[in-house]
Formats: sequence, structure tokens, C-alpha cells
Amino acid sequence: MDVKEQLKDIKTQLRLSMNGAVSQSMREKGLVYKLNFGVELPRIKMIADGYEKNHDLAQALWKENIRECKILAAMLQPIDTFYPEIADIWVEDIQNIEIAELTCMNLFQYLPYAPAKSFHWIADEREYVQTCGFLTVARLLMKKGDMTERVAGELLDQAICAAHSDSYHVRNAAMLAIRKYMQHSEEHAFQVCRLVEGMADSSMEAEQMLYYMVKEELGE
Repeated sequence: MDVKEQLKDIKTQLRLSMNGAVSQSMREKGLVYKLNFGVELPRIKMIADGYEKNHDLAQALWKENIRECKILAAMLQPIDTFYPEIADIWVEDIQNIEIAELTCMNLFQYLPYAPAKSFHWIADEREYVQTCGFLTVARLLMKKGDMTERVAGELLDQAICAAHSDSYHVRNAAMLAIRKYMQHSEEHAFQVCRLVEGMADSSMEAEQMLYYMVKEELGE
């Protein structure tokens, strides 16, 4: 099958698997898509397993303004042809937290240039670009948490700053990155503890939340 036929075949499978109740529930939770079949993630994964990874197919799927197609695109995109400029185009196109989380999990964390690119994204002011940056950093920290002192300092500066963001998703993603950094070692945990120790009596709610999250992570 060529890409056009594969795309048509995938859409047929999605329609046959559609779940109106799930789609409605997502809308009620604020996950708005132009088209959402409400197909559950295990079923999407099963559909993905029926295809070889293919750059042209993944790019065609991503361009479809359909929830399931975007999820499948990240699953079917080969790493070696996903160049940094394409990553930027994709991340700028992400408009909700579900696609942000799944694309970071299924694709962004595996990119050879992910460490540098994620720092580029966390410095961006756009909500979902920044969110994807922190989510990717958090995934990288789960796999390999050691980094140079300068890089660690930059990450913590950016994450603590982002914890004050007006965006719920940016705040959450930044907090997740801080937690994963702390979980890497006792030294990391106490390093973060020292940075937030003066926030206990802060008049800013974001700083109090950050302080108590760190204390909870330390088991205090």
C-alpha cells in the first residue's frame, strides 16, 4: 500500500473503533479536537503495530487534524528522519495536553538531540512549546538524570520560574521536571531543597506549592 492507501485504511480502522462516550467525556474535560473518534489508547497502539515506521505516513498523519492520527503519527515516525526543524514544526502545532504528553512519551524523548531541543523549548513563551520542553526533560531525567552543574542550574532556574506561570500545564510540567531531577539522587534532592527553603512563608501561592511539593518529595 502507498501512503494514501495506508492513511485511508487507518481512518477506516479508527471509524470502526470509535467511542462516542469517550469523545464526549474528553470534550467535557476541555480536550477539544476538530475531530475525535474517542478511540482508547490500547486500541490506537494495536493499530500502530500493524504498520512499519514510515516517515511519509507519519507526516501525513500529523497533518490530519484528528486526535487519533496525531497520536499515531508520533508512534510511527522514525527517529532518524525526524530532523530538529520538523520537531519545531510539530511542537508549534500542539494545542492540548494529551497530544503534548503522548508525543513527548512516544517520540520526543528518543530524539538524539532531545536534551538540547528540550532546553530550547523550555525557554519559549508559548504554552505548549514550554510544556513539551519540560515534559521531555522529565522523561530524559527518568532515563539518565546526571547532567553538568551548569545545565542543572539552568534547568532548575527555568523550572522554578515556570512554576509561577499562569498556565496550569506549564506549572505542572515544570513541577514534574523538578520531581524527576530530585529523584535521581539525594544530592539533587537537597540541592532543590536549598533553593526553595525560603518559600515556606511566601505570600505567593505558587512558591508555597513548590515548597510543599519539594517537602513531600523528601518525605517530610
